[in-house]
Amino acid sequence: MTDGHEHQHDHDHAEHEHAHESHEHAHEGHEHGHEHEFDYVGAVEDERARKDEWFKSSSSSPLPHEVRHDFQGLPYFAVDPALRFEDLALEPYAGDQPSSFQIPTSDGQLRPAHRAGTFAFEHEGAPRRLTAYTLDDGGSESLFVPFLDATSGRETYGAGRYLDLEPEVDGTYALDFNLAYHPYCVYAESYSCPLTPAENRLPIRIEAGERLPAEPGAA
Repeated sequence: MTDGHEHQHDHDHAEHEHAHESHEHAHEGHEHGHEHEFDYVGAVEDERARKDEWFKSSSSSPLPHEVRHDFQGLPYFAVDPALRFEDLALEPYAGDQPSSFQIPTSDGQLRPAHRAGTFAFEHEGAPRRLTAYTLDDGGSESLFVPFLDATSGRETYGAGRYLDLEPEVDGTYALDFNLAYHPYCVYAESYSCPLTPAENRLPIRIEAGERLPAEPGAA
């Protein structure tokens, strides 16, 4: 079916807009001097509330109509300022995979993609690296960073979570896992969502951003 894929393209744009707003609000909250942690946490939580309202009431919401009335909000990990990595340079891709390729999607399709570069950061005492991609035309400054981690398939969606990154004024990027979100195919199978390439598997737990609902009876 083409409708689901076409609708997903529109929703990709809407989700990108929400992710960009999250980045802006969180960035603003992060800049307030000695109170930056309180303000940053508050900014992220405020953006989560805005997204919940959009999910519940927008005609573009990925939630099926029959569940919107009872929707109580998306589940998240607690905001962790230590999982925001700032002033990162987009390094040239130096792996052994082709720069331009076809990324598979959740509905068995292929979508044009390009490896735009990589981000290097350190967490839990070890160097980490994620590849950033552009999708379709490759002409946007926005970078798409899907990732898998040790929560994938347990507390978070098995095919990974997403980050959308915009460059800062100085050309650097902030890799903020508190803004990690689930693809729309988590909410409805009609969506066509890019799957996370194996090179973006982190061997650690990233307890930040969106998560799946806790199992009944879990602590």
